Amino acid sequence: MNINWNDLLTAFALVLIIEGLLPFAAPSKIKEVYQSMLQMPNKTLRSLGLGSMVAGLILLFLI
Repeated sequence: MNINWNDLLTAFALVLIIEGLLPFAAPSKIKEVYQSMLQMPNKTLRSLGLGSMVAGLILLFLI
């Protein structure tokens, strides 16, 4: 398997852009979200993370 570094860097750049959208657009709301995440049990956060990864993998394979 040959890695195309340009595609990998493009994907990483898109992740950074998407991750920065909410803090840029609504910084006070993101603080509230982070505060509520601190109150969540670890199991819930793990489930959310797993769900996000599975959704990403499905989307990746559909492309």
